[in-house]
Amino acid sequence: MNRIRLWSLHPCYLDPKGLVALWREGLLAKAVLEGNTTGYRHHPQLIRFRGQADPVLAINLYLLVVFEEARQRGYKFNPSKLQQAPEAEGRIRIPVSSGQLAYEWGHLLKKLSLRDPQRYDSLRALSDPLPHPMMEVFPGEVEPWEAVKLK
Repeated sequence: MNRIRLWSLHPCYLDPKGLVALWREGLLAKAVLEGNTTGYRHHPQLIRFRGQADPVLAINLYLLVVFEEARQRGYKFNPSKLQQAPEAEGRIRIPVSSGQLAYEWGHLLKKLSLRDPQRYDSLRALSDPLPHPMMEVFPGEVEPWEAVKLK
């Protein structure tokens, strides 16, 4: 199964390729949660969104942060792909373990070392990256739904 990566990290750390991929994969996840596609229905990255009272609202709010990051960088992502619900911003919190955040940070740094060495050099010393604003970090190991790649 191809991987969807819905980063727990703040999208400000992503390189251009990563940010575009997150937008595309987030829209695919949105389609799955809306019941508009038959693929990826059981993808483990969707577990934390399905655990919300309104999974579609949760993915829309997640994507709104991605859209905002892209807009600040001058990208032209289509905002009509999102259902606007500004009154819900900040109300939906998705738990994520500190171990998951650390795992994703290492994973991202490996990608950046190959794709964007300059960004990698500027970020590699950062030991406490920000989570996506929807994520509520708690102490713990890598999440059980993560497909951990062995070294």
